Amino acid sequence: MAASTDQAYLAMEHSVRSRVPPILTDLYQFTMAYAYWRAGRHNEHAVFELFFRENPFDGGFSLFAGLTDCLLFLRNFHFSEEDIKYLQTVLPPDTDPTFFSFLTTLDCSAVSISSVPEGSTVFARVPLLEVSGPLAVVQLLETSLLCLVNYASLVCSNAARFRLAAGPKLKLIELGLRRAQGPDGGLSASRYSHIGGFDMTSNVMAGLLFGVPVSGTMAHSYVTSFSSLEEVWPRVMIPSDGGERVDVVTLTIGWLKRICQLLGVKSEHVHEGELTAFLSFGIAYPQNFLPVIDTYSVKSSGLPCFCAVALTLCELGYQPVGVRLDSGDLCKLSVEVRSVFLQCCNHFEVKQFLSLIIIGSNGVSEQSLGDLKKKKSEIDMMGVGTHLVTCTHQPSLGCVYKLVEVSGQPKIKFTEDPEKTTLPGSKNVYRLLDTEGHPFLDLLCLSEEPPPVAGVSMQCHLLGHGNTLYCVTPGQVIKLRQNVFSKGQLTLPLSSVAESKARAQICIHSLHPRYKCLQQPDTYTVAMSEKLYLLLCDVKAKNTSANNFLLQ
Repeated sequence: MAASTDQAYLAMEHSVRSRVPPILTDLYQFTMAYAYWRAGRHNEHAVFELFFRENPFDGGFSLFAGLTDCLLFLRNFHFSEEDIKYLQTVLPPDTDPTFFSFLTTLDCSAVSISSVPEGSTVFARVPLLEVSGPLAVVQLLETSLLCLVNYASLVCSNAARFRLAAGPKLKLIELGLRRAQGPDGGLSASRYSHIGGFDMTSNVMAGLLFGVPVSGTMAHSYVTSFSSLEEVWPRVMIPSDGGERVDVVTLTIGWLKRICQLLGVKSEHVHEGELTAFLSFGIAYPQNFLPVIDTYSVKSSGLPCFCAVALTLCELGYQPVGVRLDSGDLCKLSVEVRSVFLQCCNHFEVKQFLSLIIIGSNGVSEQSLGDLKKKKSEIDMMGVGTHLVTCTHQPSLGCVYKLVEVSGQPKIKFTEDPEKTTLPGSKNVYRLLDTEGHPFLDLLCLSEEPPPVAGVSMQCHLLGHGNTLYCVTPGQVIKLRQNVFSKGQLTLPLSSVAESKARAQICIHSLHPRYKCLQQPDTYTVAMSEKLYLLLCDVKAKNTSANNFLLQ
């Protein structure tokens, strides 16, 4: 049973507090904080932005995730006595002892956050978070916030691509815990792949903490652990509607003979241990019978054994669930399995076989899911592990955290690489939609500017296109970021996993198909207002003048 919302938040808060204390950061955050403090600048009001520079997986969009963890981290931000003692051993010996007393007073009571809602579609160069507050504090937040957003958004976006590749009808189950980068990576993968579009997970703890539906069958080791029908215990079952106990071993052997005759399978090719394993599992779970059938041979053993046990359960009034295929040509095997199910249904007049499902798993990738749609297949659900949780094609989203304002003065990173030049000043972000409700442009404006107006033409500058003006008329305007944290308190309720998942699916559905192509999608347009562009030019000029002054 899924955890209640309150229980889930309490569990998440405990998890975040235990694994993301403020000391989980880079050493240079403390060296900078100390230098700010020595210079008397630690309380200056500063604004940072968190964003990524390129959409992951060469895709047309990303999904933003990790906000709930960020907010819980901020709410619990403080240094323990043990933290301070350790910092005294790693900072230089001549560090002023008063600085450590200063650290004990720090919290996020003067920090404010505006953020894109979790589960939203987002694009390169658009600020996802704006973090403002005392310079030393917001500097110390950098590494932890990046850690909490980077992987969450990456695996969530990867899951969304798998969902697009699979199409809307195929059920997807995440099986990546054993292949993930440690326990925390496995738990995050289960949570955020569900937000990205997966239906369920094999991860029991994700079900407990986040209410993600949990599902599982059996491993090959269960099948290979059995050898003889003598191991079946108990050997009798009571029908679902009550009555006399039935010898299920004898009943199953009888069904197996009839199945082998129907399918033309030689009984000596049937593996007795496999039949024993299936029967034992069916006795334990008569309403949840779903074994893996490729331990030995699907056609000559696994499938006949399944059908024999399933027919036994049906005769006793129970409903078997289906089978899992974990090797071979999944599409071809699924068609053959479905054909046998239909033969059994028609020959033995067992309608329950019409509702049996077929699950596939075996190194499933985005490409193999795409290929599945092109082939004839009878797979109802696909299990995905390694390629989902490890994000095989791109190991990192590459989010960055850049200073844009200090004490009301706009700041910029201005390097030889134009792609790494930042945009100065505190900003608002607006998403412009066309008359059909499709987003077509994200506009960055200075925070003091009025918002764009639906139906009113406006000019802006496309990022990366110099001083070229671009004229647009939005059909609708949405303010993309919301104030979510102020003075140490949450200003909006935390989104549950289910709410974030629903938002993600709505946002993806609203995107024009040209941005959802998995190969060579169109580039989504991001632009800045005329005032922001002029400020950028002004700050660049001042930085150039400062450099010339130093060279004189």
